[in-house]
Amino acid sequence: MESSERMSDEEVAHFFDLRGKVALISGGGGALGGAIARGFAIHGADVALADALAAAMEPAAAEVRARGRRALAITCDVVDEASVQSMVDQVVDEFGRLDVLVTAAGIANRIPTERMPVEEWQRIMDVNVRGTFLCCQKAGIQMIAQGGGKIITIGSVRGFQGNPGGYSGYTTSKAAVHGLTKQLATEWAKYKINVNSLAPALFQTPLTKQVLEDKALYDFHMARIPWGRIAVPDDFVGAAVFLSSDAADFLTGVILNVDGGWIAS
Repeated sequence: MESSERMSDEEVAHFFDLRGKVALISGGGGALGGAIARGFAIHGADVALADALAAAMEPAAAEVRARGRRALAITCDVVDEASVQSMVDQVVDEFGRLDVLVTAAGIANRIPTERMPVEEWQRIMDVNVRGTFLCCQKAGIQMIAQGGGKIITIGSVRGFQGNPGGYSGYTTSKAAVHGLTKQLATEWAKYKINVNSLAPALFQTPLTKQVLEDKALYDFHMARIPWGRIAVPDDFVGAAVFLSSDAADFLTGVILNVDGGWIAS
């Protein structure tokens, strides 16, 4: 759309309509990926889920199908380039296209830096950074061929700040994801590919169980959240739908903090 043009009322009314779109969610068997998959289906998208464990994706796939949309579950190791390429190929073979990618596959640990085994550091980097890069690269190639698309990486408030809880691997990996997001946004704008990131604060998931059960760490996090509670996976659905929709066509390179005010405090 030229800068002098205005959208029609009908176009504005359908800003968040994802009908006809195909979304791929890596980490689709996790709490965050499953919540976003359901939100996409409610707004009309067909959804492909990818995860290392096939059984983990079944609840999310069932939620998508229950809302009248098509679902595809793909076993994928996001660290392995051939596996990621196969994932994208399967999506295109099944649906004919790929419009939205969400890179929700990720891991975390809590080990003081002085005791961090380099192998554990590398494991965090491989999944969170290499995995995000490979998913973006392979999906991006498909989107370039199609003439555009939307990519949502999953960052973290940890990517902006340190934490006394022993997050040297996780914090560094998420800062890298933020940087990758901005780099891809600038490289791929010419292809009409929007690349943005969601940056959550603490939310309820099996990955955060250890933190939630540690009173000192829990109190530390709660003291930083003006909204007065930790997040639940559904808190991120609206932001993901927005970033995947026509409403976000002129938004790229943004790290969107869905954090209850953590970064503002």
